[in-house]
Parts: sequence; structure tokens; C-alpha cells
Amino acid sequence: QVLSGHIIHKDSSLLRTGSGRAGQSSGVQRLRVVLKCGSSFWSQGRIDFHIMPSLTLTLGMVDGGSNIVEANWESVSSILQMSGMIAGSALCQTFHTREGCLKAACNLVQCGITNMCVIGGDGSLTGANLFRKEWSGLPEELAKNGHIEKEAVQRYAYLNVVGMVGSIDNDFCAQSHQRTFFLEVLGQHCGYLALVSVLACGADWVFLPESPPEEGWEEQMCVKLSKNRARKKRLNIIIVAEGAIDTQNKPITSEKIKELDTCMTILGHVILASRMGAEVVIALGNHAVRLPLMECVQMTQDVQKAMDERRFQDAVRLQGKSFVGNLNTYKRLAIKLPDDQIPKTNCNVAVINVGPPAAGMNAAVRSAVRVGIAHGHRMLAIYDGFDGFAKGQIKEIGWTDVGGWTGQGGSILGTKRILPGKYLEEITTQMRMHSINALLIIDGFEAYLGLLELSAAWEKHEEFCVPMVMVPTTVSNNMPGSDFSIGADTALNTITDTCDRIKQSASGTKSHVFIIETMGGYCGYLANMGGLAAGAHAAYIFKEPFNIRDLQSNVEHLTEKMKTTIQRGLVLRNESCSENYTTDFIYQLYSEEGVFGCRKNVLGHMQQGGAPSPFDRNFGTKISARTVEWITTKLKEAWGRGKKFTTDDSVCVLGISKRNIIFQPVAELKKETDFEHRIPKEQGWLKLRPLMKILAKYKASYDVSDLGQLEHVQPWSV
Repeated sequence: QVLSGHIIHKDSSLLRTGSGRAGQSSGVQRLRVVLKCGSSFWSQGRIDFHIMPSLTLTLGMVDGGSNIVEANWESVSSILQMSGMIAGSALCQTFHTREGCLKAACNLVQCGITNMCVIGGDGSLTGANLFRKEWSGLPEELAKNGHIEKEAVQRYAYLNVVGMVGSIDNDFCAQSHQRTFFLEVLGQHCGYLALVSVLACGADWVFLPESPPEEGWEEQMCVKLSKNRARKKRLNIIIVAEGAIDTQNKPITSEKIKELDTCMTILGHVILASRMGAEVVIALGNHAVRLPLMECVQMTQDVQKAMDERRFQDAVRLQGKSFVGNLNTYKRLAIKLPDDQIPKTNCNVAVINVGPPAAGMNAAVRSAVRVGIAHGHRMLAIYDGFDGFAKGQIKEIGWTDVGGWTGQGGSILGTKRILPGKYLEEITTQMRMHSINALLIIDGFEAYLGLLELSAAWEKHEEFCVPMVMVPTTVSNNMPGSDFSIGADTALNTITDTCDRIKQSASGTKSHVFIIETMGGYCGYLANMGGLAAGAHAAYIFKEPFNIRDLQSNVEHLTEKMKTTIQRGLVLRNESCSENYTTDFIYQLYSEEGVFGCRKNVLGHMQQGGAPSPFDRNFGTKISARTVEWITTKLKEAWGRGKKFTTDDSVCVLGISKRNIIFQPVAELKKETDFEHRIPKEQGWLKLRPLMKILAKYKASYDVSDLGQLEHVQPWSV
């Protein structure tokens, strides 16, 4: 039947088969409208079902059980934008046999399903039609074998099938298929891009020239992939540097790996993962270091020599601190030891998100959970911030629970801006009830204020006398104690991309100026760095007060530039840079000049959304792993002694300062904080302000006095 036809039986189900295609999820949601709104001409009491697969849709129908679930309005909400297929799909050999068809028919009858909507391509729809044709004999055979009652044969004598065509392959089919993807990235003699890519996408296996796999890696990899499939993990990713070798210096190629796993799809030598790794290198405001050129050249040659001589530990060590740290983090997060090999600490470590969401916080939670489990801790997830903490929304979270979190935006745990001050009694009860021995808070300024409130309650509530640490996570990048915050890079990428698009929209026209308002509260980081990245004419921020004469000077300067070949201008304004000189005021001021057209754009909350950038994924992963190491060290100090943590150094913020990652007590950071405006009193990125003016052709000087002394290249211990 076609979609507009009437389905006369009362129960219906949705099947999705074949490869994943963009738009099929929206097809499911649109089917929701048909199913819900069509009840006027369908029989009352109908129940809609998704058939959720274990490996495939049809395999889900064959297996039945928890793979067939009731669908409601909420279950198909917020999926229009998702690629692939939410319910999952793939091919199923069992479905082609009589035995498989009988199992599928039995499961459908037990759920009372007599109508199906099949979304797929030619093969999927053909298979569904053959299943429909064979249906007439299936209920009888099931009743004969005693699998269903004889009365059900007549009741389920017919199967109605509706087809929706979805047959365009895309790169995201693995979200619905259970496949293994093999990506080869640049790196003939260096595995850095492959290594940071595996951290950024949460891949399952990586092959590096500096650190070849141990003997028997083929079997180990296949066992791991088999275990992942047994846990119904759909997407498995293997990344290899093009120069990857084994311990005998023999190359590891895609063809060799393909022979090991028939379910593997070779994506070949892709630029995507290389670009992902390269973007990590261009770290947000990364501090440069001066090194002797010939020492760097010699170190590179030493790495290759060590690999040629099969001194692989030396090769890793010679690659430097960052490479060693990335490799150790990958090993800790990707490979889980059997439970009986992990010594238990009997410590409960809780993880919570507080304040507005920021891209990268899910990667931080994943890292914390897995590193904590690897240390033998019992990890607890607190949902919906301190509000959920007070209400007891706490449950244990396991290794596989956080699989696939690295690339997801927002906060999966849920987060609210509520502070703990008015819930201290309730939170104390939950701390005691769940025996929480340490607390990791992942978020921004609210998390910082929350730590201050919890530590201030030590005397009244001894339950708060535990190690507590915060990972700065906010798009505003306004956290005391850290030059960078997780989420700021993703927001900056959004701003830069949007500015590029806006400027391009005026391509071919003459004399246009765009006024762009960015987020950040009183912190002008996004406006300033976005202006640098997008080539802005000016960026107005709170920390650099301006008046009407400054605005007039900017307009006059831009007017002069418009007399040349430059025909487009870009002006960024931080949302709280001035109470009086609002975005509308600046827009009207520039428009009044009459020399150029003027447009304004308020970017708003689009700066908080989206998938995290490679930098935020890696930064969140590594800094969160470091916090759990710190917690573990603190807890070891108290094992068997019942120690209470009441010193300043037991409540810290882990941040990055220049090139160092350091823990700073929140008590010490109080004097460095402007609490009224929620920003640090000193912000290092302000030193870049003159650079933007120079690039905009203003007369300005750039201070280079803090470039530092020439350093020497040093190998790093593994």
C-alpha cells in the first residue's frame, strides 16, 4: 500500500533495513505524524512499535524481545537533524531462511503487529514484499509447532506493508549499521595525526609507526571487535597512520586488516581524519615556544632511526611530552582490563555537570568514567546538576555507558545553573547515602561558585570533607585558574564559520559592513579571538572601555578603507561590552554614515550548540583524565586512616596556564576573581588586542617581550 492508503488493522510497526541514509530519521518522525494524526480513520486502541535491532532491523525482528519496543510521541522527537537511522539497520542472513522468517513472524504476532512501514532501498523493499507473500503460511506453521495459539492464525492472517524509499548512501551509515570502519591518515614517519584523531573520535584501535602492536595483535583486535558487537555496539573505528608497521618493521596495510574482519569497510586515505588531527595542532591560542632548528631536525632523524632499529620505546620518547601523554591516554581509555584484573578501591567517585552546556563536556565525562574504572573506583553519574543531586538523581555509570560520547554536544548528564547553597542538607544526605568519596564537577563559573559553597560548609557538614575538583567547561572562557576552557574552541569555530558565511553572502555586492554580536558575558574572549580569526575591522569588549569618539574613529577608518578595493567590513561586539553602546546603537551609527550598507546579526545560543571541535574533544579527554589521577592520589593518602580533607589543596580547579596543566585551590583563586562580572582579574589573551588592530590597518604596537628564552629540545620519558 502507499502511505496515503488506509491500514485497517489495529497495530503497526516501523522497520528500517539496508544501509543508513541521511533523512531516514526524519522519515520516522514524519511517520509519527501519520500514525498519530491518522487515528481518526484507523481503528481505536492501535499501538505503534519500533523494531529496534541488535545487529540489524531484520535481525531485531528475528531476535524480538527488547529489540521491539513501543513507540510514542516523545521517542521520535528531536531526531529530524540526525543522519543515519536511529533504530539501526543492516543486512541479515537469518531473515532469508524459513527459520528466520518463522521467528520474525512469531515475534510480530506476539506483539500484535499486522502492519509494517518499511524504510529502505530496493533490496529492503523487495525482501519485505517477499516476507508479506510468505506470511499466509507462517502463522499456521507457528500454531502447528505450538508457538502461538490456533485462534491467532485467523486474527493475524494478513500482513500489510507500506514502503518508504530511502536509498542514498552517506558517510554516516555506521550509526545504523554494525560495521567497522578503517581510516588511513597522513603520517608516514609520525603517528601524531592518527593519535590525536583517535582521541578526538573515540576510536577503538590505532596503528602508529612509533608504537607498533604487540605480537598476536590480529587476534586481540578481532576479539575486541567481537566483544563490541556482542554488546550491540554499532560503530567501530580503526585508525592507522600511513607509515604504520609491526614489531618486525613490516607495513600494516588496509588490505591486511580487511582480511581479518569481513565486516570492515575501508575508507582509504582520507583527509577528514588528517584535518581533524591538524586542527588539534592549531590549538586555541596555543603558546609558541622557541627551539633551535637543527635540534628539531636532529630529533626527527633520531625518531626515524629508532624505528628502523626497532627501538620503539625510544621512538615514542623522542616524539615528546605531548605524544607520550596522548598515547598513554589512548591506552587507558580504549582498552579495558577484565574486572578481575582491576584492584578495587571501594571508593565512590561522582561526576556532575553544572551550569550552561558546552561542547566537549561529554568527552570529559567519558574520560573521567573510564579512567576512574581503570583505577578501581565505582563511578557515579549525577543527573541535572545540583538540583538532581539534591533529589537523588544518582546512578552508577559503567565503561560501555559512555561509549560514543566523545563527539556529542550538549550535556548528556543534564545540567542546570542552580547552586548548591540552598540544598546543602539534601545534598549532604545524598553524599552519605551513596558513600561519595570524591566529587568531580565539569562546567563553568557556576561550578566554581558551587565548589566555594561546598567547601565553605566543611564545618557544618563533614560529608563535604572529600577531594573535590573542577574541570573548566564554558564557551565564555571566563574561568579563573585556566587560560582555556573546554567548549570555547567549538564556539570560536562557530563564530568564525558564521562570519565567513555572512561575508560571503555579500560577495558581488558593494560596500557592506556586518555587525556581529557574540556571547561571553563580560568576557570578550570570543569577540576578540573571533575577530582575529575572521579578519574583523574592530571587536568591542568590556575589558577595553570605549566611547563615542572611539566609535567615530572606527567608522571614519572603515570609510577610508571602503574607498579602496576593500568592499566588506566586519565588526564584532561582545554582548556585555557596554550598557549604552548596544548592538542596535552601533548598527545605527555605522548605517548613518551612508557610505556602505550595514547589517547586524546576533549569533545567540548557536554558539553553545554543535558537535565539539577536535581540540575540545582532546582537551576535555586529557584534562579530565588528569583530574581522576589527582583524585586517586588524594584518596590513596586517606586509605585506612579515615582522613578528612579540609585543607585548601583538596578543593581545586584544574586549568592550563601557558604550557602547564596545574591544580589551583579555589580558595587562592578568590583573590584573582572579579565576582561581579564573573571574569578573572587578569586575562592573558588581552595581550593579543593590538595584533587585531595592526591587521585592521590601525597604528598600534605589539608587545613581544614575553616570547621567552630559547629552549632546547628534550626527549620525554615514557
